[in-house]
Amino acid sequence: MANTLVVVAHPDLSSSRINAAWYKAIESLPGVNVIDLYGRYPDGKIDIVAEQRLIEAHDRIVLQFPMQWYNCTPLLKQWIDDVFAAGWAYGGGRAVAGKTLCIAVSTYSKASDYQKGGRYGRTLDELTSPFEVLALRVEMLYQPGFFLSGLESLSDEELAASTRQYRNFVASFDYQCSLEKA
Repeated sequence: MANTLVVVAHPDLSSSRINAAWYKAIESLPGVNVIDLYGRYPDGKIDIVAEQRLIEAHDRIVLQFPMQWYNCTPLLKQWIDDVFAAGWAYGGGRAVAGKTLCIAVSTYSKASDYQKGGRYGRTLDELTSPFEVLALRVEMLYQPGFFLSGLESLSDEELAASTRQYRNFVASFDYQCSLEKA
């Protein structure tokens, strides 16, 4: 198993049903280091050097977050802006080149909303394409995302299935699955 860092970026993990379950499912996986970004930086002041060292120590980075206004959470955006700095990740630096980046995203809206003819007229792959472009820009490999939609009506059984699938996704570089409720 590769050395994986999972950056969980939920503004209030203690009140989360999905992201908390995912976190709990992977926190004891061998070779996986899970951090709660909001718990780590409640004041929003990110220790850039510490985060860069953490990334350097891992082969694969998973960014886990609930979609908010068709984007990642604010602190995760700040973390990306601050940590993936010129001279370190690009512009003369290649600290992340060759590492793998992937995302794990939960959405309240149902999967059918995220289709060309759906409510939002965009797929989740399209809405999250900036993460793929980030990976390209800093010479990382991009692994397709893990998506869970339809949280508004997700049963406990469906959450348990998603949690098992997410655990497999984090544990394996080549795992590809998307559990979406129509």
